[in-house]
Amino acid sequence: MNSEMLKQRTKAYSISIAKLISSLSYNVVNKNYSNQLVRCSSSVGANYRAACRAKSTADFVNKLKIVEEELDETMFFLELLEEFNPNEKDIIRKNWEEGNELLSIIVASIVTIRRNEQNRKS
Repeated sequence: MNSEMLKQRTKAYSISIAKLISSLSYNVVNKNYSNQLVRCSSSVGANYRAACRAKSTADFVNKLKIVEEELDETMFFLELLEEFNPNEKDIIRKNWEEGNELLSIIVASIVTIRRNEQNRKS
């Protein structure tokens, strides 16, 4: 998967989360968790785009670490919403699984970059 494909995938993920949130009933729990979820899920794509403009390998890894954190946070809030919205379990689970796949890609990228840097220095 190249960087353009991953940019599109992270954007689609943010859109999918926003559509999910729009479909939830309005109550204090959904409102607060959804507000946080909108921020962290949209941050995934925004920070990945920033990583693609990194000035150095270290900057790239640092920005990918932010993407990793935001994905993990997104998955956490999806888990919370699932507890309070059992009727939406399937769509929430689908978004959680996509987040987990994206997280795996980002973590694998970080590991590969760090290993390549170590090999280059050896």
